[in-house]
Amino acid sequence: MAAAGCKYTGGSVRSIRLGEHHHNVLQIEVQAETVDSAEAWVRYWPDSVGERRALTSAVAPNGVQHTMVIYNILPGTHYSYRVVTSYAGKEQETKVNTFVSPELPMWLKNQFKSSCDSPALVPAVFKSGFMLMNKRETPGLDYIVDWKGRLRWYHEVDGTGFKVTHFTKEGTIVSILGRNDEPTSYGSEIMEISLSGDTVVYLKKGMGDLHYSIHHEILKNDSGQYLTLFVDQRLMDLRSIGGGARDTVNGDGILILDRNGRKVWQWSVFDVVDPLKDPRLLKTRRDWMHANSLNFDRDGNFILSFYNNGQIWKVDEKTGKVLWKFGKGGDFTMPDGCLFTQAHAVHINRMGSLMFFDNGVENRRSEVFAVKLDQPRRIATMDMHIQLPPEIYNDRMGSAYLVTDSIVLCCSSKRKMTVLANRQGVLLWDMETAIPPYRVEFLTREQVAPWLE
Repeated sequence: MAAAGCKYTGGSVRSIRLGEHHHNVLQIEVQAETVDSAEAWVRYWPDSVGERRALTSAVAPNGVQHTMVIYNILPGTHYSYRVVTSYAGKEQETKVNTFVSPELPMWLKNQFKSSCDSPALVPAVFKSGFMLMNKRETPGLDYIVDWKGRLRWYHEVDGTGFKVTHFTKEGTIVSILGRNDEPTSYGSEIMEISLSGDTVVYLKKGMGDLHYSIHHEILKNDSGQYLTLFVDQRLMDLRSIGGGARDTVNGDGILILDRNGRKVWQWSVFDVVDPLKDPRLLKTRRDWMHANSLNFDRDGNFILSFYNNGQIWKVDEKTGKVLWKFGKGGDFTMPDGCLFTQAHAVHINRMGSLMFFDNGVENRRSEVFAVKLDQPRRIATMDMHIQLPPEIYNDRMGSAYLVTDSIVLCCSSKRKMTVLANRQGVLLWDMETAIPPYRVEFLTREQVAPWLE
């Protein structure tokens, strides 16, 4: 699309043209040509709020051809803008130009439907924040949505789906990508993108030391390295338990790669557990442990959850030693009511508690737990226990993250529902999604500024 009045517009700007950035209707690319070499940027605002609440693009460096991208775009909305230039310390700006942002394509409309009976009970930090989720089937999509169910940002890939997605401290999004014929949360590619839609890192199976199928988790550490879970396939003689002489046992491991795909560190459950001691191995050998989330304790060691054995482990980041096991048959004295078996999205929350979503397959009731761990004494005490309503019971996948100290954002993947719950399990807000997201992460306004506000 071209700007209104894209001939000489006053000041030092010769012409202006507008178009979509990366074929994304929520990102508008502004191309401006100046008479003289200058810096340039764009001030823009929805007509409904006026110039007093204008937003500003990043500054394009000195030159005569400038490409600037503006974000925070709502579809089908009237906007006004000025191009501002700076030469030798003197700023000039064009007259006001206008455009109408494109409508969302049909396949992106009506993806999210939010509902809230008592908006006053919804915390302000949630109203000003956002949610990150993903579409796992091709074409893959990462979405950022606001509390009203409005799509505020997206990124699309062809040929693969976004199997798992995570927001980083650097303000980027790192994901596992996989084909439709790969299992639900399994893939063979790692991609990190910026909120400007640019690819930061792309790794594919076969590049460097990435020789494995990866699954369920992708993180970045403070050194800028990528942590994921990988499928560790071992041929084993299982005749002693009624299996074959060359049976395959699929275990799990932790793999750390640098940005070039070179292996930094690797660990496997086979390093610490003998599969032959598992009485259920013949039934579970195709997916023996089913590790399904990975995170960091505050001391930098790893916390790892398993779906099949109802445990969460802490693993030493250097030696790979299992420091403790929490859960069924674990090392801790368990608090009353903490009878989880299928933990997901394990992490240490900002209160210092071990927090996770439990599918609750045994009693068909999904729950949220946050537990204080006295690690030296191996004592656990309950900090938070939320029983979600039976109608949003979720037997696979899911997540739970704090929004405030007492309000939790929960993803019920199989129900295609995301809800906001207080400590008593009362739902304050909910959103239906057209896709079943693996997780839904809460992002504060500060985390995504200035791209989203």
